[in-house]
Amino acid sequence: MHKIDKHLPAPHGIAPVLVRRAPKLVLPFGDRSKSRLRAVLDNGEEAAIFLPRGTVLRGGDLLVSADGTFVAVQAAAESVLQVRADDPHALMRAAYHLGNRHTPVEIGRDYLRLEYDPVLADMLMRLGVQAECAELPFEPEAGAYGGGHKHGHDATFAEDYAAAQAVFHAHHGDSHLHSHSHSHPHPHPHPHPHTHTHTHGHHHEHDHHGHHAGCDHED
Repeated sequence: MHKIDKHLPAPHGIAPVLVRRAPKLVLPFGDRSKSRLRAVLDNGEEAAIFLPRGTVLRGGDLLVSADGTFVAVQAAAESVLQVRADDPHALMRAAYHLGNRHTPVEIGRDYLRLEYDPVLADMLMRLGVQAECAELPFEPEAGAYGGGHKHGHDATFAEDYAAAQAVFHAHHGDSHLHSHSHSHPHPHPHPHPHTHTHTHGHHHEHDHHGHHAGCDHED
């Protein structure tokens, strides 16, 4: 088993011929966000990875095992939503609303890419952009999650993202994932909580929309 505790982010300056010969670690983004991981390389050998907390592996990075073996990191294809629009303003609006939900997003020159989610796919359709399911590598912006409070995607990322998704589903597609504990200018002598739910009538069933039929997922 390869024991790996060294990470060389791209560009690393290692000769391309050595990179081509190196065994490959092919992982989706969720696994590349973990600092502790056991995995199988493309040659069938096992690897135990121990990296500093907060490390995110990117396609093109290199890992170095305890015996000096190079391991090349590749981003695996996974189910994503590829978002495009003829109008750049519509694409910027989509990016804003995804950011408002603390959704990890890869930002390309003329596209957005995010993990497949039928609720977000429906929202994007209603914003007037094209959101198509595809199997592609996913490389979201580093440090973009959690309003900048997390430097990279450490071990808490999956937990926080799951919590954010739970809140979003509870709102049935409502556009308010942020806190509703806003202050009011008038006094409230009677006690009542301010984290009330805004439904705005967005009660959608998202498992029967024909335009999401490309991704075969069980939600």
